[in-house]
Amino acid sequence: MPCNSLPSYSPAVAALESLIRDSRVELLGAVRQELLSGVPSSTQFERLCGYLAAFPDLALQEDDFVMAARFHNTCRSNGVRGANTDSLICAAAVRRDLEVLTTDKDFEHFARYLPVQLHGVPCERESPRG
Repeated sequence: MPCNSLPSYSPAVAALESLIRDSRVELLGAVRQELLSGVPSSTQFERLCGYLAAFPDLALQEDDFVMAARFHNTCRSNGVRGANTDSLICAAAVRRDLEVLTTDKDFEHFARYLPVQLHGVPCERESPRG
């Protein structure tokens, strides 16, 4: 099963559950905004807002934005394009020695040129939850 189609059980969901249980989740405000953008109904929007409220935004500093611009330029000069938010995620993670949990394949491309650490999530379901 491809990582980009997350069923109720997936390795990515299991990894996130484990990180939450271990209090190892950090969230950027820009990621919160992306998660909430495009939610089809106000009921779903409010429910997701409530779930995300458990995770305060990681405070960003000027150096995070400067590093994000450097990362963006490094990737672009190597033929890898990405969103500004993705560069900011990488910079915030690198400056704080955090791993990035994502199913977005773009981050694998970024990791070729940036010192970003990705949290390993296998793309295939190995065994059912039980």
